[in-house]
Amino acid sequence: MDPSRIFEEFPAPSYRGAQEQALRDIQAAFDAGNEVVLIRAPTGSGKSLLARAIAGCAEKVDEVAPSDASGAYYTTPQVSQLDDVAADSLLDDLNVIRGKSNYNCILPGERDTPVNRAPCVRESGYDCSVRHRCPYFSDRAIASNREIAAMTLAYFMQTAGSEVFRTRDVVVVDEAHGLAEWAEMYATIELSPQTLPNWDELRVPEVDSLDRAVDYADALLGTLRRRKDELIGKPELSAAEVSRRDRLQERIGELDWFVSDYRDPESATEWLVDQDPGGEEGEGGPLTIKPMNPEKYLQHTVWDRGNRFALLSATILNKDAFCRQVGLPPERTALVDVEHTFPVENRPLYDVTQGKMTYEHRDETLPKVGRVVTRVMQHHPDEKGLVHCHSYGIQERLADLLRDFGVGARVRTHSRDDRDGELDSWKATDEPEVFLSVKMEEALDLKGDLCRWQVLCKAPFLNTGDSRVAHRLEQGQWAWYYRSALRTVIQACGRVVRAPDDWGHTYLADSSLVDLFDRARTDTPPWFAEQVTRLSAPDLPTFDPDAALAGMDEGSAAGRRYQRGSGGSGGGSGREGGSDGSGGESGYSRSRSSRRGRSGSSKSPMADVWDTDG
Repeated sequence: MDPSRIFEEFPAPSYRGAQEQALRDIQAAFDAGNEVVLIRAPTGSGKSLLARAIAGCAEKVDEVAPSDASGAYYTTPQVSQLDDVAADSLLDDLNVIRGKSNYNCILPGERDTPVNRAPCVRESGYDCSVRHRCPYFSDRAIASNREIAAMTLAYFMQTAGSEVFRTRDVVVVDEAHGLAEWAEMYATIELSPQTLPNWDELRVPEVDSLDRAVDYADALLGTLRRRKDELIGKPELSAAEVSRRDRLQERIGELDWFVSDYRDPESATEWLVDQDPGGEEGEGGPLTIKPMNPEKYLQHTVWDRGNRFALLSATILNKDAFCRQVGLPPERTALVDVEHTFPVENRPLYDVTQGKMTYEHRDETLPKVGRVVTRVMQHHPDEKGLVHCHSYGIQERLADLLRDFGVGARVRTHSRDDRDGELDSWKATDEPEVFLSVKMEEALDLKGDLCRWQVLCKAPFLNTGDSRVAHRLEQGQWAWYYRSALRTVIQACGRVVRAPDDWGHTYLADSSLVDLFDRARTDTPPWFAEQVTRLSAPDLPTFDPDAALAGMDEGSAAGRRYQRGSGGSGGGSGREGGSDGSGGESGYSRSRSSRRGRSGSSKSPMADVWDTDG
């Protein structure tokens, strides 16, 4: 790696914000001999441009011996981030490769068939006449031979050990804050009717210990290999048989890893096993085998893939804790902080807490949250808003409450199946609709009038019913627990303010959020601590549901739904005197005309990042 090239490799014609200083600090960190540089860069820092400059410092293929690593990988867990890279003209030399399921076969009669189900996959010894033009293999060949290959983290991990994507000089991981959690999720093994095609043939025992789980996994491996060999022996497979073979191969790889890792005395991985109740005496139900601190897994899938690493995120909150989680040596890892250039007054936090939203208090608190959300809607009658509901249960109950209050015409929800479509529709509408979202704290760019305010319904603490979470808390890892929640809050707060001249308001409805800020104070980045210090109570109007609908266009479909549902005219603005810091003093406009013609991109950032095939 040659860090001295970092400025000439920066792809933009000029610097904005703190980019020039960030490049200087990153160069110094690599020049000091660090193998890994963590770059804590808040929203709007231009992380992708910084990433490109770092990747450009990798050794060139014609500058090193054939046996030495050259070139760079750019990888991110977010599909939307990869889409943004592919669409950015400043990053057009990042050659993107996706999993096979993202490409269609080009053979006659197969044009609607994804490549992972094409004849070359279904038929033994198939010699494809158009392989050189196949969109997947063409992109793979280009990405494998160019200086910078870009891919999702899932694809990157899947190609570990590949002859095509070998070790490179530099690896850049964007949105790297959840690397340990992604690795744990990716290495988790689920044995159930949905994941094992021959589940009905198996007799699953009650698994009451890890040793018992390993013995069962060992025996199961033999059964799965025999089933797979039977399929491979066929001259041609149907699409269903291909799917069955692939699922068998995935489970074989996972179980083989589990057995070998558990029996490796040098491995730091700790394993947990959860099992659903079974049927008859002595029989167990579906099994989930989960890794804790999968350092060995990350070593194989990530750290062995490069000589130097740059990990970028706004929310790497504690360097030493992060290094412990992902198996990095802290003494050879540096942390670079990038200054936040968004004025703090443009990203205010407001305290509208109504009590605790924990399960035992939710029945009492949620109706109060519904009322305060209605009052926030009144305060922003002609601006789109987002409510982070944390769970589908909260979303459903809150939607019912808002309908009962008479403001349902302004509310949009989504399910697990239609989240992308509903999100796109909400972003595209000119109406001031309020989107009740679940798990959209990350990978969502709501710049400008796409969204001007948001409500955090519940402190996003991890589920203590999850065995991994419970195990860590039993070990006293409360700092990790609070950091995880704080990280999600910071990510959520960044959804609605995307540029130095952008602005948006975040309302906190769960009193546990205020407690979280206190408990995680030492791990809070300075720029977010400044927001917390300025936390204030807004001057909201008194509860008046009609006023919350004042900004709806009566001629729109939503407006007509309101007219039919209430028979009212929508009433007045419901605004009271005073300011809640919502932008009046700074000259922000609330006019409806400013929203027209500024709908969002139709691209969905919510695709399943694990839907890949190597």
